[in-house]
Amino acid sequence: MDYNNTSDFVSGFWNIYIIVLVLASVVGCIVFLLIQDKAKTNEGNTTGSVWDENLQEYNNPLPNWWRWMFYLTLLFALIYLVLYPGLGNFSGQFGWTMRGQYDNEMKIAEEKYGPIFDRIKNMKLAEVAADPQGFEMGKRVYLTYCATCHGSDAKGTKGFPNLTDKRWIWGGTASDILTSIAQGRDGVMTAKGVKPDMDAEQVKDVVAYVRSLAGLTFDNLRAQRGKDIYPVACAACHQTNGKGLPAAGWPDLTLNDPSARLYGTSKAEMIDIVTNGRTNRMPAWQEFLGEAKVRLVTAYICKISGTDCN
Repeated sequence: MDYNNTSDFVSGFWNIYIIVLVLASVVGCIVFLLIQDKAKTNEGNTTGSVWDENLQEYNNPLPNWWRWMFYLTLLFALIYLVLYPGLGNFSGQFGWTMRGQYDNEMKIAEEKYGPIFDRIKNMKLAEVAADPQGFEMGKRVYLTYCATCHGSDAKGTKGFPNLTDKRWIWGGTASDILTSIAQGRDGVMTAKGVKPDMDAEQVKDVVAYVRSLAGLTFDNLRAQRGKDIYPVACAACHQTNGKGLPAAGWPDLTLNDPSARLYGTSKAEMIDIVTNGRTNRMPAWQEFLGEAKVRLVTAYICKISGTDCN
């Protein structure tokens, strides 16, 4: 689509419609002001309306200062419509377009920041994290694109991981973090609360067993039954010892730190997770941000989490 030519996405009728509407509005305002000029001859006269026996409405014109401000506004509008787009497909004498403005701003930004980003691309992550300018730039990229989900303090919230500790679902090396940001991640916990997987009671039993692995309060009898169900229903992903598999994004179920569990540690929350499953997605940022910005935010996260950036 050519954003400089509105006929690409509207018919000729709408072009004429916009021109007529704009010009009619300007002409209407001019006529209104001329009427106000003529109203000077009625100054001191009343409209004939009377309220409460002697309350009358005078037919006085608008103040001169107000009318002249209105005239100046109309003059500005006419000059603007000659110089800039505003009348359908007419692009104005200056030929200004939104796309041209955008391209110009991007060109200026590339001239200013391009050399900096080129330098970042050739630096190791540890060097970026140790560089004050690189760290601050990474922080700004994080606050702009990542804080919406993970919070401005990077400590996450329900459903979004804490990035300041060393508990990583998909691996916690600098390379793993870089891959997560650049390529994104898709996390899926399949729903198990429907037969032939498990019925409601079996779900409660498995949850009790998982809670026992994490050192959380649990029902001993249910945990004993759940211990027999867990290898069949859960071990394929979370492993027989419950420690999961970071490379595949399968969480460690033996941790009792609330920040290590994205969706809560209460019994009701865990039953709901096993019953209904969960789907979570970390979007891929490589194409949108580019290599340099991905490296900047990776170095920033490595540093605030205490991760070895090498």
